[in-house]
Amino acid sequence: MSIGGEGESAHPLKIFDVARKQDRFLYALAPMVRYGKLAFRQTVHKYGVDLCWTPMILAKEFNRNGFARDSDFTVSRTPNQPATIVQFASNVPQELARASALVAPSANGVDINCGCPQSWACAEKLGAALMGHREIVRDMVVETRQKLERDGWHVGLEKDILSTKGRSVSVKIRIHDDLRKTMDFLDTVIGHPQNRLVDWITIHPRTRSTPSSTPIRTEALDILTAKYAGTLPILLSGDVFDINALPFQPTITTNNDAAPLSSLSALTLDPKVKRKPSPSNTNLSGFMSARGLLANPATFAGYSACPWEAVETFMCNVARCPVPFKLALHHIQEMCAPGMGPDKSSLLTKKERAELNAVTNMCDLIDFLDTMIEEKTGGVGGLGRDLSV
Repeated sequence: MSIGGEGESAHPLKIFDVARKQDRFLYALAPMVRYGKLAFRQTVHKYGVDLCWTPMILAKEFNRNGFARDSDFTVSRTPNQPATIVQFASNVPQELARASALVAPSANGVDINCGCPQSWACAEKLGAALMGHREIVRDMVVETRQKLERDGWHVGLEKDILSTKGRSVSVKIRIHDDLRKTMDFLDTVIGHPQNRLVDWITIHPRTRSTPSSTPIRTEALDILTAKYAGTLPILLSGDVFDINALPFQPTITTNNDAAPLSSLSALTLDPKVKRKPSPSNTNLSGFMSARGLLANPATFAGYSACPWEAVETFMCNVARCPVPFKLALHHIQEMCAPGMGPDKSSLLTKKERAELNAVTNMCDLIDFLDTMIEEKTGGVGGLGRDLSV
């Protein structure tokens, strides 16, 4: 879904509202370090992604370095662009507020990274390290909302959902081994349920030390969504590789307008009843994918494996919105390899992927893809040159 056109609301909560009324999940591109540049955001948007996160950006560097601003955050003024959330890493309220004000004219909202587990981030008290500093995160949220409001942006949550100047402030978290600590964190950051501080939260149900090879903790997700879904929208991050093989199942019969569950016993399902997960029976508003979309940008369009068209679309977008060659090559390597979902088919054989890895410049990459597409699809002319975003 594209929003924010002339005369339209730019508020991401509008997308949440539309998806909720249709009882469908909202689809999002997860924030990643380096990946998620404009060309890739445009590509996944074509295949059904509703909200796109930028790569994680260091707020302090963004504020102080013009080169960082130019390289870390790019947008397009052409119509039908993806709604974009800029994710910042910060632990200083004033730094985050200032960076948020800089991107507000060109973004739909900002998100605070409290989930990055990389050692360098945690050493700087960024990312997942902030899960132990709930008051700092709350203060960053409050300072950012106040700064945006002073600058004339509308940050009144659902009250401003139809405003052309509506902007969101959200938080992405990991969990603790002791879920009581996670609940304490969320209680502080969300604030009073009737006057909450954040527009929505994204939960990655792994701890700071849990490797990505370990499945997400669905039981923790069930408990947290049961407690907080009546207060605000919740997105899931983690292990979303195929929309027909989601890492969770229906747990309850309710919707985001319902009151929180009175008992966790209500999470018990009748095993004889087979239902497809939806917002109304999971307490989730949607989910985001990182590794899944890197391997298959068309995941949310129902493709179980990456189609050649997605490769062509990405390369056309790169031509319009350039990215460094090594970054473009990595994207193509991911798309041409076996996917992250149940379907392990690949566009290129292992030998052909080795040849791809040896490519050293963009012209040779285009020539290589021209040859491969002609061989694999039987099409004439190789790589498509005129695919729209």
